[in-house]
Amino acid sequence: MEHFGKFSADGLTFDNRITRLFNINYPIIQAGMIWASGWKLASAVSNAGGLGLIGAGSMYPAVLEEHLIQCKRATNRPFGVNLPLLYPDIDKHIDLILKYQVPIVFTSAGNPKTWTQILKDHGVIVAHVVSSSKFALKCQDAGVDAVVAEGFEAGGHNGREETTTLCLIPSVRDTIHIPLIAAGGIASGRSMLATMILGAEGVQIGTRFVCSPEASSHIHFKQRILEAGEGDTELVLKQLTPVRLLKNEFYRQVKDAENSCKSVDDLNALLGKGRAKKGMFEGDLVEGELEIGQVASGIDKLVPAAEIVQSIWQEFNSLFKTLEKAS
Repeated sequence: MEHFGKFSADGLTFDNRITRLFNINYPIIQAGMIWASGWKLASAVSNAGGLGLIGAGSMYPAVLEEHLIQCKRATNRPFGVNLPLLYPDIDKHIDLILKYQVPIVFTSAGNPKTWTQILKDHGVIVAHVVSSSKFALKCQDAGVDAVVAEGFEAGGHNGREETTTLCLIPSVRDTIHIPLIAAGGIASGRSMLATMILGAEGVQIGTRFVCSPEASSHIHFKQRILEAGEGDTELVLKQLTPVRLLKNEFYRQVKDAENSCKSVDDLNALLGKGRAKKGMFEGDLVEGELEIGQVASGIDKLVPAAEIVQSIWQEFNSLFKTLEKAS
């Protein structure tokens, strides 16, 4: 496992291509989730030794600017911005990222060729999120610095292929030579170690960080996640942009429409505007869109972001050393 990396002498930090690339202590990245990943969460994760990301997908340019200002005040550690390329105002977001000298950008939901070189020309490190080996190779060809391979288990927008993280990571590892980050279904040191044995060099974690005080999501949404069991999420809206949702009344309306073979226009009309904000940010658990990953079924309490980072790292550290002794 040449890709894996090594611990520092005191075991407190880790050295591999991901920690060196982002200048972080642990190869743990907090996903830039809409309506959850504001400056409070991003700075808390970065201060704890991971990489925090501001989720720009739910932010108007003026809102993003305020989060960038606050995050730079709250941490002197590296942080980044997650930028879904399908959202409007991308050029204005890029201008703000360059203005405030954000060192790292994670792009998703679009063609990595569009902005990668422009960002890199300004010294920005770029990672792109994919759900297949085919698109991972396209990212490498586009010049990104790292790839996030996100499995079917992940929350929010997802790949149509429905490839699980267990299958996706070794396939992508065999396809590309640049640094690889695993995402989807990861919320513990155990799952982190498993994905790194499969070929990843770091992990991106979303759902677990939603259940933290620093996440900007509504407390009603957080409580609903804590109550979730196995099978309480499903990937829907594959005719539009696939998204994994908690099952609620809005989800059932979507399923009824899909089972009735409604048109794309009908589905768009049902989705309307502001569904995600209504559910995740305003706490409407009936009519809101509740995006979350399958791993929600294993989360049963709210924990500060720094404690999440440390508990994942300590479990990973302990298990890795146990495996080393066994071998």
